[in-house]
Amino acid sequence: MKKSIVKIKNEKRKFIDVSIKFSNDEISVGKLILDNRLVHFKYNDEFLALGLNLSPIKLQFDNSIQIANPDPFHGIFGVFDDSLPDGWGMLLLNRALEKQGLSLNDINILDQLAYIGDSGKGALIYNPAIKNEENFSDKIDLDRLKTVMDEVYKGTSTEVIEELMHLGGSSGGARPKANVGYNPKIDELIHGYNTLPEGFEHWIIKFPSSEDPIDIANIEYAYYKMALAANIEMSECKLLKSANGQQIFGTKRFDRIGNNRIHMHSMAGLTNDNFRRSSIDYGHIIDTAYRLEQSATARRKVLRLAAFNIYSHNRDDHSKNFSWLMDDSGIWSLAPAYDLTYSSTSIDEHSTRVAGVGANPGRANILTLAEEFSISKPSELIEEVQESLSHWPVIAKECGVSTESINRIQKKFEQLRD
Repeated sequence: MKKSIVKIKNEKRKFIDVSIKFSNDEISVGKLILDNRLVHFKYNDEFLALGLNLSPIKLQFDNSIQIANPDPFHGIFGVFDDSLPDGWGMLLLNRALEKQGLSLNDINILDQLAYIGDSGKGALIYNPAIKNEENFSDKIDLDRLKTVMDEVYKGTSTEVIEELMHLGGSSGGARPKANVGYNPKIDELIHGYNTLPEGFEHWIIKFPSSEDPIDIANIEYAYYKMALAANIEMSECKLLKSANGQQIFGTKRFDRIGNNRIHMHSMAGLTNDNFRRSSIDYGHIIDTAYRLEQSATARRKVLRLAAFNIYSHNRDDHSKNFSWLMDDSGIWSLAPAYDLTYSSTSIDEHSTRVAGVGANPGRANILTLAEEFSISKPSELIEEVQESLSHWPVIAKECGVSTESINRIQKKFEQLRD
């Protein structure tokens, strides 16, 4: 199958058209213009008439010309920054540029959006995109893919960089990722084209980096099982096995329903928060949930997720790891939880504070949030979360987690329980 693949060129474009595509029709949204190092944006009047407010907190929904601040998103608006890669996706972009004798200094932020084109998260599309035609084998060999990802990660090879960019060029997070098509009935993986054949679903698969424990996929899968037991909504996840027996974590994309798309906006992008130096508290997330959804249920969902992250030692709970989805009628809903796993930070605190506390928050901080936002029965919620985590040794063993990891994480759970 022939597929359009992005290749970056030294273009230094001055404008790019933004559109949105939920299903078959592409709807023009507006235009981004780069002038004197500042990015300007203006909604189209026709799009404003639809009433689909794509970023209701920081971006004005009117026909004014708006200028993005230089920070925190490199001079772009948060809703468009959510389309851009970070972590693994940015590493691939750097490697692709190096292969062509270029660097990030040779392209601008609009060039990066042109590179994303129609392959980004959510439903936004950027034109004109930078594309060339390439041929790839449809089927994916997980062992081969892991090998070439390791080579690119270490900087020892760029031979297959175009293929890797197609698979994961728009992805965020540090771990190597690939957007794929997965057919659960025949357990087959193919390249993640925008339009997949019948029987295939849009999935993301995550590979361990060289710094990760060997059972990182098994740990994340066990966390998925515990989160479901704690009544936390998550998209379907599973462990995929390569021909050589390596287990890879996979999750079904929640910004796709069949081949249709859903607009996706992170907490970071919504509130202009620099997720690497975040000032966000779970109280801000609860408030944002209510502003978007006008629902007490939404506030309770966030508090439950806060409790799970606290007691499961998921401290990489930054503002890119919380998102909302907007459908084609303009209705917002909290996205299913994602990136739930055992994690630490460089300062050994939660990336998102809990009622002002980042270091070792607990029950008292959860109850403070519940009182501030009128969330009923918070102690019951805490008990449900702690009950789910009490089954860690059994669930982890069933998921193939090593005895060493089971014992290490169980010890931490016992320290955090209050």
